[in-house]
Amino acid sequence: MQPDQEARLNDVYNLILNKGTRDWERQQLLILKTAVETGNNFKTELARLEANLRPLAVRDNLTPDMTDFYRKITGNAENATAFDYSRHYAADGPNQERAIFAGGCFWCMVEPFETRPGIIAVTSGYTGGDTENPTYDQVIGQYTNHVEAVEIIFDTKIIKYADLVTLFWQIIDPTDDQGQMNDRGNEYRPVIFVRNAQQRKIATASKQQLVASGKYKRPIVTAIEPATKFWPAENFHQEFYKKNRQRYRRTEITRKQFLAVQHLQNKLRIGLKNLKKKH
Repeated sequence: MQPDQEARLNDVYNLILNKGTRDWERQQLLILKTAVETGNNFKTELARLEANLRPLAVRDNLTPDMTDFYRKITGNAENATAFDYSRHYAADGPNQERAIFAGGCFWCMVEPFETRPGIIAVTSGYTGGDTENPTYDQVIGQYTNHVEAVEIIFDTKIIKYADLVTLFWQIIDPTDDQGQMNDRGNEYRPVIFVRNAQQRKIATASKQQLVASGKYKRPIVTAIEPATKFWPAENFHQEFYKKNRQRYRRTEITRKQFLAVQHLQNKLRIGLKNLKKKH
């Protein structure tokens, strides 16, 4: 057996066992597995599988791990690179701390933090729910009460938790607790998940400062909640902005345009309010 064939068959076996694989996807994988085990040509069966998956793949409608698999069998393996989850599972070292923020689709929550000095790792995942090890389909189907979120591991000598909270306010709409921009639903609501009393104190003070600033006409409704178990999302979702540049940019541009208009409207409103006071 060729190394590539062995690797792909291992992928097939793992996907069959993966609880995130949809029934129809699993059926296609089982057809390939059975055909190869009964002596059919592997390349022929793989080509047949690819053709069956293609209509969903071109519509970005395969499950996350199946999408990575499809990329591997179609020569696009560089966009299915395995994410290093070890930093999430490792114990924090000296001067390391973690922050967890939910601000809509987690695809758009990684780059703003990851590109800052002092950030050690950013992991996309699910938190705040009541089901162990949830899948993407379960979360977006609103079956588990989780929200999409990012876990940030940072060096406290270089960047402070308060700095991360300040950045968080800048990249979300804090007046919308029903989702963010075009992403609607409980799984997209904005939340600051605090891990200890100090984080709660900082987050609460920052929120109160934002309220007092009068920058927003509508109430600040972003929740501050105790951190619960954070479940890393599927590999496909990790560092999405690096692996899916065009799709990410389309989403990010829409988000930035919305926030830019909102911020401009708030500035104009405050400016007019101050002008009236002078007269």
